[in-house]
Amino acid sequence: MLSGKTILVLGAKGLIGQAVVQHIAQKSGRVIAADITSDESTSAKVITHVCDITSEADVEQLLSRYPDIDGIVNCAYPRNNQYGTDALEVSSSSFNENVALQLGSCFNLLKHAAKHFKSRQKPLSVVLLSSIYGIKAPEFSIYEGTSMTTPVEYAAVKSGLIHLTKYFVKYINHSNFRVNCVSPGGIENGQPAPFLSAYKDKTLGHGMLDAKDICGSIAFLLSNEASYINGTNLTVDDGFTL
Repeated sequence: MLSGKTILVLGAKGLIGQAVVQHIAQKSGRVIAADITSDESTSAKVITHVCDITSEADVEQLLSRYPDIDGIVNCAYPRNNQYGTDALEVSSSSFNENVALQLGSCFNLLKHAAKHFKSRQKPLSVVLLSSIYGIKAPEFSIYEGTSMTTPVEYAAVKSGLIHLTKYFVKYINHSNFRVNCVSPGGIENGQPAPFLSAYKDKTLGHGMLDAKDICGSIAFLLSNEASYINGTNLTVDDGFTL
């Protein structure tokens, strides 16, 4: 599906990022795996780089270094140390910082991806990660009895990403510049059993996803099979948002 394509993956060392890198390589794609730190485990299929997505200079330099990339996947998830605080305890400065880190960095990426496309006129597919909570209000009841919650910044950012996707698609207005979102359901990562059970009850029976469960959708949007899918949000949630 991705044979011969070079894909830049940002946030490549995160839970989803690692799964995406592995999946693209398995589909015969070449991966530029970028994160704020690098393990320098470069191979024939995966080239690692240090890139801080919140740095405009870092993003611009990375895109300049690889002018022939075919796609970009943003799995980066920058946040401050107050992230996850209860909504009524979040300071406006912390809220603004996290929105700037997450939504602002995606704006930064899309701006430079758009410039990259305009200067080269080579097909480019960008995939952003939104969320089920970019589509609907959180199901707060499933967090009862746990210390977990949905950060208010998360919901604001993920809903904003969907519209930012559509904005840049319309702004560039060219079939060969594609931007789409994937909105996954919850990804299992050691959450407590009561939460996992309550979450599962909101789905069609599968419950929380594994990171690899969304990789096929991302690969599809990067591929030529999705050539005229543009400005779309693809939901992968086993019915959680129904």
